[in-house]
Amino acid sequence: MTSVAIGAGQESADRRRAAGEPGRGYAKGRAKREEILQASIVLFGEVGYHAASLREIASRVGMSHPGLLHHFPTKVALLEAVLDHRDTVDQADLAADLARGTDYFDALVSLVERNGQRRHVVELFTALVAEATSPDHPAHAHFVRRYEWAVGRTGEQLARRAREGGLREGVDPAATARHVIALMDGLQVQWLLALDRPEPERVDMAADLRAYLRLVLVD
Repeated sequence: MTSVAIGAGQESADRRRAAGEPGRGYAKGRAKREEILQASIVLFGEVGYHAASLREIASRVGMSHPGLLHHFPTKVALLEAVLDHRDTVDQADLAADLARGTDYFDALVSLVERNGQRRHVVELFTALVAEATSPDHPAHAHFVRRYEWAVGRTGEQLARRAREGGLREGVDPAATARHVIALMDGLQVQWLLALDRPEPERVDMAADLRAYLRLVLVD
């Protein structure tokens, strides 16, 4: 099987050379697309979706407005790509932790720790989720689905814990799932607001999430 794959790869490379390296062009296109997404994450986080302009994003990545439209024909298409990119990264990280046998709630804490190293991503989320409470916002449906998924999955894990005797007495899995997600999102806002304060006054999102989980989970 390996030799077949190598052979197929070599044949593909030969075809690319014969056709003037379209494979290299494709790689350059993907790299530029990634650069646009990263610039969009920063700008959407800084000013929100509505105030951001495609021309400003194009300028930040050193390309023309028509050139950017070649990759993302509309502002909505770019927003959707940014949100998909963020969710893909977060879900891949969470899935990798779970695949290693990490407990679900420990994996959530790890996700929060990683977000503590990704200021622009946290700014993006907090800016867009506030705007997207309006039903007319292009990301409204995305965030509705996100919260349904996040609360539902966390509730399932809490219900499993309850069946195994892993929840403290009186803890309701459905309500606690909402509390966990609300805490994670609220901590991000407090963390951003305290970033420029002296170290003792800053917010440790992961530590605060751990402290709450100790109140509801039984070791």
